[in-house]
Amino acid sequence: MNKTDNYKELFNENFLMGPNSLRLLDEMLEKYPIENGLRILDLGCGKGLTSLFLAKEMNAQVFATDLWCSATDNFKLFKEWGVSDSVIPIHADANDLPFANEYFDIVVSIDSFHYFANQPHFFEEKILPLLKPSGTAIIAMPGLKTEIHGSEPQLILDWINGEESEYELFHSLEWWKEHIGKSNGFEIIKSLELSNLGSAWNDWFLTKHPLSIRDSEYFKLGVDKYLAMVGFVIKRI
Repeated sequence: MNKTDNYKELFNENFLMGPNSLRLLDEMLEKYPIENGLRILDLGCGKGLTSLFLAKEMNAQVFATDLWCSATDNFKLFKEWGVSDSVIPIHADANDLPFANEYFDIVVSIDSFHYFANQPHFFEEKILPLLKPSGTAIIAMPGLKTEIHGSEPQLILDWINGEESEYELFHSLEWWKEHIGKSNGFEIIKSLELSNLGSAWNDWFLTKHPLSIRDSEYFKLGVDKYLAMVGFVIKRI
């Protein structure tokens, strides 16, 4: 049985905020297994599903950090789920994180990195210092199959309500490689398009959240032909 099946009762509108982050995280950990018992920053944790998974499945100490979701609300969930001793809820902006340098073995960012990491040198300036020597960042997020040059497809613009700034969040694997860049301080050791784009989005559609119903309608119209899930594993050197 897939590990994510243990959490199916949580795949509903109360906890999912888009494509199922747990499926994305699980696939990344299949591609790049990590040790148990590490200290992990879960950056952009949302309602805490990925933090729950890391605490339960990896016996990790997790700092569940999000800007949009209340740390108090997440703490209540962590108590209900029986992981409040190992998951610490934090309310913080990814551009102003309150952590010591070299504090984390792993930084995880699932379905969130594209919201705050579009500015140049973000990874090198904001994430890399937090990693211990030889520490690793594991990132997965929605993106594009290929960069679209020229006029954006009308279907995508309709999907995002014509907000071209929202469209700027979505990029291809190659674009992100270039954007993350190269450095003497880190190495991209794995980059890939994830295979579970369909299942991750379908879990969201099944919640019947009003936004998920709208997304589902646009997928039926073919917006998914432009989309991908892109993933990176980046190691501090």
